Amino acid sequence: MKSNIRIIAGKWRSRKVSFLAKDQLRPTPDRVRETLFNWLAPYLVGATCIDLYAGSGVLGLEALSRGAKSVHAVEYEHDNVAALEESSRELGAEGYVVEQADCLQWLQQKGWSADIIFADPPYKKNLLSKTFVALEEHCWVKQGSLVYFELDNAIKENLLPATWKIYKKSKAGKVLFYLAKKEA
Repeated sequence: MKSNIRIIAGKWRSRKVSFLAKDQLRPTPDRVRETLFNWLAPYLVGATCIDLYAGSGVLGLEALSRGAKSVHAVEYEHDNVAALEESSRELGAEGYVVEQADCLQWLQQKGWSADIIFADPPYKKNLLSKTFVALEEHCWVKQGSLVYFELDNAIKENLLPATWKIYKKSKAGKVLFYLAKKEA
């Protein structure tokens, strides 16, 4: 069954993104995205972004709508990838690249440093720590890179690499969401 979520602002404001409704797929709600993109506003125009565990693709498409230069969306599930490609075509989303891959395996290749990374894996799979290590070890982040992530419980201090600091954090319902920044 298909579901929709709307893009909040930018050139595709109020346009809907379709995705397949699945138990493990939980698109970032409007209220959380509004806060996140307010945090990202000074950094977004012209930014290169990676949307790991892309799911519905709404984070990456919202970033492009608001002025990001490019978004590389990585998603494992074939049905989700097909929906991402369809949404990208419908929006005419230049600079939006969709790749079907296991995110942790994909991150094992030598990276190109992104300005903003969205990392929102399924909560129950406990993938954030491994994702952070792969981002750091394979050069996907540089000084000043911002990494957005969500958790269903408070972050443990040892989860982040030593050079990352929590830049912003908030809570919406049961979801805690964070923006970390790689420092020197």
